[in-house]
Amino acid sequence: MKLRNIAIIAHVDHGKTTLVDAMLRQSGSVRENQRVDERVMDSGDIERERGITILAKATSVVWKDTRINIVDTPGHADFGGEVERILNMVDGVVLLVDSAEGPMPQTKFVVGKALKVGLRPIVAINKIDRPDARADEVVNEVFDLFAALDATDEQLDFPILYGSGRDGWMSHDPSGPKELGLAPLFDLILEHVPEPKIEEGPFRMIGTILEANNFLGRIVTGRVLSGSAKPNQTIKVLSQDGTVLETGRISKILAFRGLERQPIDEAVAGDIVAIAGLSKGSVADSFVDPSVNTPLKAQPIDPPTVTMSFLVNDSPLAGTEGDKVTSRVIRDRLLKEAEGNVALSVEESADKDSFFVSGRGELQLAVLIETMRREGFELAVSRPRVVMKKDEDGTLLEPIEEVVIDVDEEHAGVVVQKMSERKAEMVELRPSGGNRQRLVFLAPTRGLIGYQSELLTDTRGTAIMNRLFHSYQPYKGEIAGRVNGVLISNDAGEAVAYALWNLEERGPMVIEPGAKVYQGMIVGIHNRDNDLEVNVLKGKKLTNIRAAGKDEAVKLTPPIRMTLERALSWIQDDELVEVTPKSIRLRKLYLDPNERKRFEKQKATAA
Repeated sequence: MKLRNIAIIAHVDHGKTTLVDAMLRQSGSVRENQRVDERVMDSGDIERERGITILAKATSVVWKDTRINIVDTPGHADFGGEVERILNMVDGVVLLVDSAEGPMPQTKFVVGKALKVGLRPIVAINKIDRPDARADEVVNEVFDLFAALDATDEQLDFPILYGSGRDGWMSHDPSGPKELGLAPLFDLILEHVPEPKIEEGPFRMIGTILEANNFLGRIVTGRVLSGSAKPNQTIKVLSQDGTVLETGRISKILAFRGLERQPIDEAVAGDIVAIAGLSKGSVADSFVDPSVNTPLKAQPIDPPTVTMSFLVNDSPLAGTEGDKVTSRVIRDRLLKEAEGNVALSVEESADKDSFFVSGRGELQLAVLIETMRREGFELAVSRPRVVMKKDEDGTLLEPIEEVVIDVDEEHAGVVVQKMSERKAEMVELRPSGGNRQRLVFLAPTRGLIGYQSELLTDTRGTAIMNRLFHSYQPYKGEIAGRVNGVLISNDAGEAVAYALWNLEERGPMVIEPGAKVYQGMIVGIHNRDNDLEVNVLKGKKLTNIRAAGKDEAVKLTPPIRMTLERALSWIQDDELVEVTPKSIRLRKLYLDPNERKRFEKQKATAA
């Protein structure tokens, strides 16, 4: 059967996974009466809850006499490592662009990578039924983007389709016809995307997606570049430097057939398949015939920009809510994650009790922590720090991000002010339709940590922020951090409503009555800039002068709910977030007040 391999790329929320749903339905991969979840490719719990794609996944459809392998990719810049690897596996890309928003930072990122590899994109203007759609302007913006990214003449001559992935139609004209469904898109893929290039020689494949299976063990997905492979065939795994990692037999070859993966008898050159049976091969390794000795070249991956410390939980409540608490178990889990996620790196500290985990952004690390806590892990994590570099002259360099903020005109002033306080430079300001403005900044990654929640507060939840790594530039100087101090519990026990009510004038709380607290745990936000130790266990003294029940029913202001991302971005360098399967607590790094004072003195002397 003829083959085509394509990836669907776009900015976050521009409709990639929804389009794949429609492609599966219209190609007959899903029966008419089959019950299928919406966004069927987002199979992970966290993906479904957040409505985002985190891991790239492959599927396939048959159109006319051709099998089309489709890879659905993430849209968030934090998961860009997934997209960079995938582009080696495909011969064409469908670039989806929202008909109102136009090309956004992540569009620029993925298009730049695709053009560099030499792919010729098909541009699909999606969500054409939006009331604020501006299809012609968006096409011009896409063309300008391609030109700015040094596209060749061939790549600039891209075909354009208009339509709605949700309603399941695409057409060469914005007004339709809609009756043909996605047939114009399928036909264009067959016509525009070249057949896979098949090289001469024995079996060779580069690992692109890695996953673990309870029955088959390690499964590696990739595209077969040359030759063919059958189950029980002996192959070897080469690392990027040519070292033989292992030699073993293929136990099973799986191919993507609609929503299912089915075992096949032979993997042929050009097809995207998953192989099982090897215990050491990973992403970017070459899976080859025993006669091959040179590894295949893998695409270089952009470096991580944010790092965090993962520590063993040593709080008084450690081990009461989770069952995976030791450093050995945490270490094995982190190394397993880094193996399959090339945008992540893990280093062990000298004392073996903490690990430095580096990634693309807070969201990527927060998703990893959320996954671990659902698996029963307990750990403490520090505030995210940016990865600094030094050039040949010894100048300190820091990562700078391109930030695009879409905001209502009335709130633009406060956004510009807050961003300038964070050492950001504005590079563009233009209207984006519907009394909204698009502000583009170049800002240090340091200044953006924790800004998302502040931005939503300042703009009453109407702003949309998108970020993308831009470059390393000289250090921009100190940035003012959090202005409030914290309220710290001075004893262990259960918080009492009466005590919390008495402390309300000191600042808002982050815990509820009845919550377990310990010495050194953060229970609230102080109105002033210093930290204050408070007693949240103090009950009301009862006397026989008035009835015991009188004024016991105190009315409390609801506490501030600290989600994982908010907690990570809010804490300071001397604070930690304690993460367990049931709770997210904030605490001081040093629980003992005397140790905290000693640490403050040392810091002041060093400064």
